[in-house]
Amino acid sequence: MADDSQVSPVTREVLRAGALLLLPAITACACGAGVPSAPPARSPSHAPPASASPLRPPPASAAACQETFVPAFFYADSVWAQAIAARPAPRVLFLNVDSGPGTAPQPHFQALVRQAQAAGITVLGYSSTAYGRRPIGSLETQVRDYRAWYGVNGMFLDLVQGTAGDLPYYRELTSYIRATVPKAVIWLNPGDFPDRGYMSVGNVVMVFEGPYSSYRTTRVPGWVSRYQPGQFAHVVYATPRSELASAVRLSRARRAGHLFVTDLPGSPNPYGGLPGYWPAESAAIAGTC
Repeated sequence: MADDSQVSPVTREVLRAGALLLLPAITACACGAGVPSAPPARSPSHAPPASASPLRPPPASAAACQETFVPAFFYADSVWAQAIAARPAPRVLFLNVDSGPGTAPQPHFQALVRQAQAAGITVLGYSSTAYGRRPIGSLETQVRDYRAWYGVNGMFLDLVQGTAGDLPYYRELTSYIRATVPKAVIWLNPGDFPDRGYMSVGNVVMVFEGPYSSYRTTRVPGWVSRYQPGQFAHVVYATPRSELASAVRLSRARRAGHLFVTDLPGSPNPYGGLPGYWPAESAAIAGTC
């Protein structure tokens, strides 16, 4: 989900070993896999830190209605078509042309974005903030390009620094996005639970991005219960088909209104395609709606 010099929260765990809403142009919070016949798309990433475990979980009240999103960065029309055709369809798709909008508009992705939006899907452009180190002016240029070239509905901001000290940076950036994109939808990806101030910065915060093995034991801060499930997104990769139902149940208990689960491993790219159980996942996540 980030360029080669930057790593998204979804892949922190991968990077430590040496190794981060919804599609390259459609998508649900940044891998580094390339795509054939197009510039290499990157994916959103993170693995929950060990420090999350002492946190106490909120009351186990399930999200009343969940929605799918697809943080998948692939090029093929056929895979896009499969994602768009899901019933119910994902509500959000991430558009990542080349760790951003690229250097010029690509008709291939322009057509796919139009197809997704015609199906009622919100398309978000992808940008990495490099944990608050990327110059705001550079990101503003990407926002303008995404809007002018692809007509996106908002932005997915990856590698978000979740500390209180960096809140002014993200407030300035999101204010520009809202001024540039009418009725902009903004997702932030710290990959774990940030300072609570971030809940007023974006529409949705991706608070888990990691493997199912970690998801089983992760803990959720008590303050999560004070917000609507629709303000939280989870990505759970390396999830066997046999554990899909369990992952969905856990996500509801943890108040995740947006969920993407995949059987693809964390390395090299958990978002290089749709999960093998995609139709079943779409039905399971939307089962209460």
